[in-house]
Amino acid sequence: ARRDLLLRLLNDARPLRVPEHAYSVLVQNELAIFGCARDLLARFGREALRHYIISHTETVSDLLEVLLLQKECGLMRGTLDPRDAQSVIADLIIVPLFETIDDLRNAAPIMREFYALPGILKLVVNSGGQQDVMLGYSDSNKDGGILTSIWELYHASTALAEFFASLTNVTLRLFHGRGGTVGRGGGPSYDAILAQPPGTVNGQIRLTEQGEVINAKYANPDIGRRNLETLMAAALEATFCAAEGPPPQEFIAAADALSTASMSAYRKLVYETPGFVDYFFAATPIAEIAELNIGSRPASRKATRRIEDLRAIPWSFSWGQSRVALPGWFGFGAAVEAFLSDERPARVALLRRMNAEWPFFRALLSNLDMVMAKTDMGVARRYAGLVPDRELAARIFAEIEAEWRRAGDALAAITGANERLADNPALARSIAHRFPYIAPLNHLQVELLRRWRSGRGDEAAQRGILVSINGIAAGIRNTG
Repeated sequence: ARRDLLLRLLNDARPLRVPEHAYSVLVQNELAIFGCARDLLARFGREALRHYIISHTETVSDLLEVLLLQKECGLMRGTLDPRDAQSVIADLIIVPLFETIDDLRNAAPIMREFYALPGILKLVVNSGGQQDVMLGYSDSNKDGGILTSIWELYHASTALAEFFASLTNVTLRLFHGRGGTVGRGGGPSYDAILAQPPGTVNGQIRLTEQGEVINAKYANPDIGRRNLETLMAAALEATFCAAEGPPPQEFIAAADALSTASMSAYRKLVYETPGFVDYFFAATPIAEIAELNIGSRPASRKATRRIEDLRAIPWSFSWGQSRVALPGWFGFGAAVEAFLSDERPARVALLRRMNAEWPFFRALLSNLDMVMAKTDMGVARRYAGLVPDRELAARIFAEIEAEWRRAGDALAAITGANERLADNPALARSIAHRFPYIAPLNHLQVELLRRWRSGRGDEAAQRGILVSINGIAAGIRNTG
């Protein structure tokens, strides 16, 4: 019903706004954003502002709503009426952002439904023939765990590429919303681009660089230039040297099985374990991070303690502070253990082939290896000691530690390396040299958190927590 109403309004040249009517502050503010966009485009040209990103896109009507707002503010000219289709044009590319696991699975169906609507294809062609689609790494990870998140992103990318290949005069550009930490899509950009499904790069790729990654990669002009060259080289290589066609069907079937088992293990801990929320808020500095002025948005979308409402950045950041880095590896060990429960020798051989022959799987294992190298279960146990319910702390920490061991065993079985970062000795040395400086900050942070939460801390203790947070993040790197 919403879609039908929006289409009817988009087929009508008349504006919705009534002159002199007193609209709510919310309506005025939303229209003011589009009015500002119109003024910027008029003053500086088309390249000044090209996209409007729709967070948590769930239905076709989410895209039509933005078209209607463009129409109301003079950013869309003409209508979707077939009699007007030759001249209809929009100044801003509507970019749906698919974030959760369900949203990623619905990405291609939603875009197919959108382009099947009368006038939409002509509108996009008239407006430049470019369609960006943004894929969210953070919320999909928080929703289903690292392995399922990465696999569903792979599926969504492939399905979107196949659909847009069937359209005439419209080019798809995938926009990867990657964060700094591996749990939010971080890791080496070069490997990540080469790991994209065949046919999804095609000479261009769009991605975000966020948080401390910007400073690390681009604060120095020479380093910044080198990083940009790396991105360009990867895009060229993924375009011209990528394997033709999809990976073998047995690889896809294995990844499907691993993803299903991984998501089950992850959700069992995070969403189905009684007391997990209490453990998380006590055993990490999430509450203190939420109170500190170090983020661009509130830590939670709503005033609740539900994991579903927590933003992905503080979720990943707080696990990194407590040296667990749970979003970057949890579920992988259980998935491999379940996969190897039958026909173990043959399936181990299959996983090793996937690592050797499939860039997607190799990049996944490399990132898991790097994240686990930065974890420290001894330090993490100190944070678990902050949980008032000792029985709850012991039970959940035991589950986390057991899965951490399973993940390490799984990596060893597939890669043949019992030590972390065996194939990257330079990074292994770098992390080993940093650990002696990071661990004291962790122990100091635990003590300061204990004092602050008990009411024995003062302003100096709070300031010390902030300093320790900054220090640990700087030492671990790619944490936010």
